[in-house]
Amino acid sequence: MSGLKREGDHAHRLEALRGTTPQQPHDARAIAALAANPGCARRALMDGAGVDKDAAARHLGFPAPFGQSPFAITRGNVFEALVKADGCAELLRMLRELLGLPVAEVAYHDVENVGAHLRHAHTRTLIDRAARDEHDAGTLYDHPLLSLRIAGHTAYLEPDVVAFQLGGRFHIVEIKSFAVIDGQADPSAVAAAARQAAVYVLALRTLLEELGHDPLKVSHDVVLVCPENFANRPVASLVDVRRQLAVLRRQLTRMTGLDRLLEGLPEDLTFDLRPDEDGRPTRPVAELADALRRTTARYAPDCLSTCDMCFFCRDEARQVGASDLLGRQVRDELGGVASVTEALGLADGTRDPAEGQEEIARLLRNAERLRRECLA
Repeated sequence: MSGLKREGDHAHRLEALRGTTPQQPHDARAIAALAANPGCARRALMDGAGVDKDAAARHLGFPAPFGQSPFAITRGNVFEALVKADGCAELLRMLRELLGLPVAEVAYHDVENVGAHLRHAHTRTLIDRAARDEHDAGTLYDHPLLSLRIAGHTAYLEPDVVAFQLGGRFHIVEIKSFAVIDGQADPSAVAAAARQAAVYVLALRTLLEELGHDPLKVSHDVVLVCPENFANRPVASLVDVRRQLAVLRRQLTRMTGLDRLLEGLPEDLTFDLRPDEDGRPTRPVAELADALRRTTARYAPDCLSTCDMCFFCRDEARQVGASDLLGRQVRDELGGVASVTEALGLADGTRDPAEGQEEIARLLRNAERLRRECLA
């Protein structure tokens, strides 16, 4: 009973954080971004409460530069249509070559055709039937509707991916329009695609587990399909998303157990934008900014491509000269050194190391000595 009471208090506190602002649903891209910065308490609280981070950032005067151009969206739609044409004939050709599968016969199901309100139930029925079928006939599922629990709420994922099943083994296929040039693609684009595909893998594994099947029937190797070189001819490759899955699970668990983060917040703290009848925020900007600064952010340059609050948190980090500005690798190597000023002081000897900073201070002094020798 006490557990139910804690869960109710937890949900009530998250609703208070969101206030009167409508809850922001999570899509696959937003869930994937959770894995990009799992140590940020501010993001965990805002996502757990369903706060619209984009609306908050715009109201604060720090809008994020996200969103694809109409040209990029059109190009992506054209490429996806090419890959899925004629019942995914081109995709099947690549799957045969990539996975070495002797697929003689393939069934194609477009789940979208049953209507949005039936897609989730229909997806469950089809996946359950496929998991019980021991035959080797392959099956393609287009536009399946999956779900994940995010901080006590159900997020419905509407991917344009295809789940491919053969002999009880499922593969997630992610179709992206960025090019593979001479066998190489933009590492940041591949990393983002891997994080998003990991969300679908986790959602499909969760579905199988709920249906009483082995979740590991869903492969951790996802099929990434991109245009090859400067043509529109698709090429497929396998991407291992085990690392992204591990990070995603940790972050979702962290969001589910937000009690510890909530306990350290003032009772009256809220991120409410207080929208008017037309949905325009009315809360004073300074008041909202002060509320957000009562939570701990973990800014990194990578946030500029994954989080709507990136410019606000970067400005905050600049004001205090945080070592976060130098990137995660440098920040982690600096250990407990919180600011650039502190690091420079330890390096040139004008600042005495605090307890536990002796080793990092020695490394910084050596680096400063080498820098001076190189300049000399």
